[in-house]
Amino acid sequence: MLTATVEKGTPPVSSRAGAVPGPARSWWRDAVVYQVYVRSFLDSTGDGIGDLAGVRAGLPYLKKLGVDGIWLTPFYPSPQHDHGYDVADYRDVDPVYGDLGEFDRLVAAAHRLGLRVIVDIVPNHCSSEHPWFRAALAEGPGGPHRARFHFADGRGAHGELPPNNWRAMFGGPAWSRVTEPDGEPGQWYLHLFTPEQPDLNWREPAVAEHFDDVLRFWLDRGVDGFRVDVAAGLFKHPGLPDSPDPEADERTRDSVNPLAWNQPEVHGVWRRWRALCDEYAARDGQDRLLVGEVSVPTAREHAKYVRPDELHQAFFFHLLGAPWDAAAFREIIDAALTDIAGTGSTVTWVLNNHDQVRTVTRYASDGENANPHLGTARARAAALLMLALPGAAYVYQGEELGLPEVVDLPDEVLTDPIFRRTGSRSRIRDGCRVPLPWSGQASPFGFTPDAGQARPWLPQPDWFAEHATERALADTRSFWHLYRDGLQLRRGLPQLGEGTLRWLDAPPGVLAFERGEGLVCAVNFGTAAVPAPAPGTPLLASGPCPDGTLPGSTAAWWVTDTPPGPR
Repeated sequence: MLTATVEKGTPPVSSRAGAVPGPARSWWRDAVVYQVYVRSFLDSTGDGIGDLAGVRAGLPYLKKLGVDGIWLTPFYPSPQHDHGYDVADYRDVDPVYGDLGEFDRLVAAAHRLGLRVIVDIVPNHCSSEHPWFRAALAEGPGGPHRARFHFADGRGAHGELPPNNWRAMFGGPAWSRVTEPDGEPGQWYLHLFTPEQPDLNWREPAVAEHFDDVLRFWLDRGVDGFRVDVAAGLFKHPGLPDSPDPEADERTRDSVNPLAWNQPEVHGVWRRWRALCDEYAARDGQDRLLVGEVSVPTAREHAKYVRPDELHQAFFFHLLGAPWDAAAFREIIDAALTDIAGTGSTVTWVLNNHDQVRTVTRYASDGENANPHLGTARARAAALLMLALPGAAYVYQGEELGLPEVVDLPDEVLTDPIFRRTGSRSRIRDGCRVPLPWSGQASPFGFTPDAGQARPWLPQPDWFAEHATERALADTRSFWHLYRDGLQLRRGLPQLGEGTLRWLDAPPGVLAFERGEGLVCAVNFGTAAVPAPAPGTPLLASGPCPDGTLPGSTAAWWVTDTPPGPR
């Protein structure tokens, strides 16, 4: 029997535990931000690639959905070896996406609609075509430009072996050897991703000074914050010794080299950036957000990045790898609320992003079989769970349409450097980056204005028609309406957003908790229906809920005592 009583010994957990005194509530603490993968959102020019003008055209759609802001993936000048995460110029716009004038128009349009704009910043590495790196190659060993990267002599009698045994996240060695200006094989340089993305040396003062200028450049153009790529990287062990990880040779993207990640010096960078952002906030009382991509093994380690003088937020990725299991989800949620919220920050929940298999497909696995209907039901339930948790949330584009992963892209169209580096389709990311369907029954589904001029940069399958925005808006049972209704209630109910969570008694396979006073959320991770935790019709449910029951793979919200009111 599922009852609305508190488990013995379980006190309320607050997302504000340990919060330090300060000004009125900051906008980011419980914001819901929509991640725009610019290349795949909406194409305004007909070249088959999304752009900033397309994002601007889509802002009313996002306002109607009910998000608080947008995060733009990199749009900087880049040779596109990793679709913008190889930056050649941090203070401009790649012509394929527009120009600085279009960026300014986008920010102004978003602000008129009350939407915040967060831009991606990539401080761990740049492009091999960045002027700094080209100068480093041209000047030879010992020059000041080489000091801005990790150049080292090779091992072996003639320097023919890499300086250490580190592996790249995208496959292969983490070192490439250069040809020196005299034409002879010379030093090696470090790249933890691809050879086209040399790692910057943050022990060199010129690097920190450069990024101070970069942040100010975009803050002066009106951005509301930065998503920080590879925020646990930047510093490497100064001696660059061999990694002790015996499995390093076997792993690529998610390998963890303790000598290359999570070094203590990185926290000094976030304190420096926080002080810079606080300087701008002091002018108008509006926080400029720093949200980090922090991949560390535990919530306790994660919490170090969101201490009061460091990053405001850091994505909490642990739900991305969690099995569809009530106990696993509860353990993760408890750890986050205890360790992360205890710093005075709030947890930043994510279920998907541009590097992950889409939620519908990830949740479709049921033992050895893939069940698309089960994946859909679980993804809808997970969305309501995330929106009911204390803190902030980020939604990857297309999740509000219930888009599955495109798993059968032909090899010849794949662009992910993981595929190019390893030859394996395992863990490639193109399938979640296929351009969005907006309307119609055939590709390009309204993504690009002139199908005859250029096809979308990744091919869209015919079944995308079932998920087109036009169709989703017209169907009140769609994913889109579930997200929109959840976001509206989240904004209108005082119990949701930032606040407390109190676990309730529940049968095995079910999570139930109360937010504030009188709002109950429950998720049935099993397949059989259980009694509902509260009387009456749910305020919102991820699927049909016959009176008095909570079916399997379903989440629902009930208001028991406190009526909805202004936030």
